[in-house]
Amino acid sequence: MTEVAAKSTVWLERGGQYLLGEREAELLGAVEREGSIKEAAKAVALSYRTAWARIQAMEQAAGHPMVRSRAGGPGGGATTLTDECRTLLNRLRELSRRVGATVEREFQSLTNDGHAT
Repeated sequence: MTEVAAKSTVWLERGGQYLLGEREAELLGAVEREGSIKEAAKAVALSYRTAWARIQAMEQAAGHPMVRSRAGGPGGGATTLTDECRTLLNRLRELSRRVGATVEREFQSLTNDGHAT
């Protein structure tokens, strides 16, 4: 029999409004790697329209820009994360890591106490 594991999901809200979760973090990470919302959308299997809508929703919830775009030209265009976005993304990732470790530790303690199988 496969061993049972406990899992958790963490997201951020601002003023009770959803801001950022795992799927958005994946999108933002792809924007950082790819330097383009279009390429980031492809990398995470979203349409450009959906990716852009998610970024706009995050910006509205956050109250500040999440990405900064530079128009094309001789060097080409680029999209990067704002410092505020990087801070939120890093906090979400660290919180998710800590919560996951705590959930696993607590689940193991229940298993070791004979409360779960």
